[in-house]
Amino acid sequence: MSTKTKTKKTPKQRFKIFLKVVLIIVLVIALLCGILASVSAVGLKSNSNFIETIETVSFDNQLEPVLDDNGCYTFTTDDHFKVVQLTDVHIGGGFLSIKKDSMAINAVAAMITAEKPDLVVITGDIAYPVPFQAGTFNNKTSAELFAQLMEKLGVYWVPVFGNHDTEAYSYYSRKKISEFYSQEKFSHCLFQSGPEDVDGYGNSIINVKNTKGEITQSLVMLDSHSYVDNDYFGIMWKYDTIHESQVKWYEDSLNKIKAENNDVMPKSLAFFHIAIPEYKTAWDEYRTNDFNDTENVKYIYGKAGEKDYSVYTSEYNYGFFDKVKELDSTQGMFCGHDHLNNFSIDYKGVRLTYGYSIDYLAYTGIMKFGLQRGCTVIDIAPDGSFESHLENYYQDKYQTAKEKEQVDMVGNYHSELDNQ
Repeated sequence: MSTKTKTKKTPKQRFKIFLKVVLIIVLVIALLCGILASVSAVGLKSNSNFIETIETVSFDNQLEPVLDDNGCYTFTTDDHFKVVQLTDVHIGGGFLSIKKDSMAINAVAAMITAEKPDLVVITGDIAYPVPFQAGTFNNKTSAELFAQLMEKLGVYWVPVFGNHDTEAYSYYSRKKISEFYSQEKFSHCLFQSGPEDVDGYGNSIINVKNTKGEITQSLVMLDSHSYVDNDYFGIMWKYDTIHESQVKWYEDSLNKIKAENNDVMPKSLAFFHIAIPEYKTAWDEYRTNDFNDTENVKYIYGKAGEKDYSVYTSEYNYGFFDKVKELDSTQGMFCGHDHLNNFSIDYKGVRLTYGYSIDYLAYTGIMKFGLQRGCTVIDIAPDGSFESHLENYYQDKYQTAKEKEQVDMVGNYHSELDNQ
């Protein structure tokens, strides 16, 4: 009776088997990457083609800014000046977010077309390159789609950076995305990288003046950065804020404008992504007083829709609000970041306002809810005073290129806040 004996493989044979296994794994990964890249390319092309079908906004007499000697873009008008604030658009730019990206594009186009603003300010998070939701690490594709949309609409626009626009794991840094937005081909984009000796990118001022040459309003753009304390990926929610060098730049810039404005300090508004700590201080004071006004806080409109009425801000404070009070120029601030907060309150004489968000992607299931989605309209009067209000996207006046999605317009994303 014969018996089979196993032949022991030599080290060389085992190494060949190992190489074959590795090669198969590499080929499978390469094949999957190729398939996903193809799907993403098709999706991006689809959304790009959709943008090209959108009509340019029709203006009776569109204001055109000029770049003045101080390097600031300046609009000239004796009439009201209209700003639309968008925030947290969250275009993923990957194969997992194709449909939701299309919804965001549809919403932005409809609201801008109907409102016909003189300027659109996007207070952060145009991009959302989170791979398990968007299907990509490429944050530039989101910026490309949004820039294409705004240029097709033909409306002047300026973005400020949010934490998701340039994540630690994203392909492109803030500097690279700044260079992208600064390209001459984006003739309606008023983004400027800002001084190199000031922290962040996009710190800049856009002025509005009358035909007498008097600056009636300065719109201040500020980078509120991303994360601190080694929270590189934002998983501990340790957020940054406006830095000391930016506070100094803010002061110097407004004083320079004052000196060239017949020694009159201009009224101003500030735009950034992450709420400064005073937003939380003010809202907590209002909330703990049973949602009644206090000596410091006067309620204007909106709600805190985040869980437990949270206001997500930084533990650090470099004195921006104190400087605002000292200079007595900035009447109001507009931010984003907390997608479900849209309140506006007066705190010690300064309006602190959250913009309506667009987000279809970041908060799980948020595409099914509609109470929090829209834009913020800011009307600046000839004397520099301003008013703002919310406009919900699901109004009939916002006619869309594609049919609007069906959403819940009764309940909040966090149902326990329905009675607020």
